[in-house]
Amino acid sequence: MFLVITYSRAARRTLRNVSRAHEDDVVRHFGRAALFEGTGFGAFQALRLREKHGLDVQVERVAPFAESDLPDPVCRAAREYEDRDAAATPYRQFAAGTDLPGPEELRRRDV
Repeated sequence: MFLVITYSRAARRTLRNVSRAHEDDVVRHFGRAALFEGTGFGAFQALRLREKHGLDVQVERVAPFAESDLPDPVCRAAREYEDRDAAATPYRQFAAGTDLPGPEELRRRDV
């Protein structure tokens, strides 16, 4: 998929028009940004916007989020933390003394 982010009023207007004209190729529209299908036509629309508006348009290739691609300790930590008894307990305190990764370890871990 292609994430198109606009940084000017003119670029936003063109993005809105392209999104309306090609609804089947737009996965999601966010106002200043839109997510286009990862097809040749989606890429064409993204590049077309960048050609027209230059640096006022940023295009990024993105992949859908798949929890199965993440390390198990990260997923388990999120599940267990959201299932905690006291909602006000910070994660650092929650993970202390357990086999869950601490916040610093999670920050260092590339996923």
